[in-house]
Amino acid sequence: MLWDYLTDLTFWDWLGFGTLLLIVEVFGTGGYFLWLGLAAAFVGVLTWLFPALDWRGQFLLFSALSVLAGVLWWRQQKAKPTVSEQPGLNQRGSELVGRTFTVHEAIVEGRGKIKAGDTLWLVAGPDLPQGATVKVTAINGVILTVHPLKPGAST
Repeated sequence: MLWDYLTDLTFWDWLGFGTLLLIVEVFGTGGYFLWLGLAAAFVGVLTWLFPALDWRGQFLLFSALSVLAGVLWWRQQKAKPTVSEQPGLNQRGSELVGRTFTVHEAIVEGRGKIKAGDTLWLVAGPDLPQGATVKVTAINGVILTVHPLKPGAST
């Protein structure tokens, strides 16, 4: 019964399937079903234009169009990455890189603390006394990497 249905698909079936996939896309699949839905709709149009197209050709065409549309979309997305309005979002501490601070707790055996705003940050760097001026050069997890600034050096 299902086999008979699949071997006798009409253009209405393909348009309905395409519409169903586009409706699923509305619920936020991130573009995955968009291209499948458009491929199904296109096969529906081709089936209407060429009614002699058998079921094997329809499925082959749908498969090829789906893969082609997906690959083209992927390449286009990769070629034009979206730039975030907030590039440091969810990257706590990244805004500290390049800034200078005063050592809050002396750096001993490569570990110490600086105060940035109202937060104490663990730092890694050369041993330095409390009050020394350091520049944050990198962040590794929750530990900032710092390098000493000579007195009077600019930021």
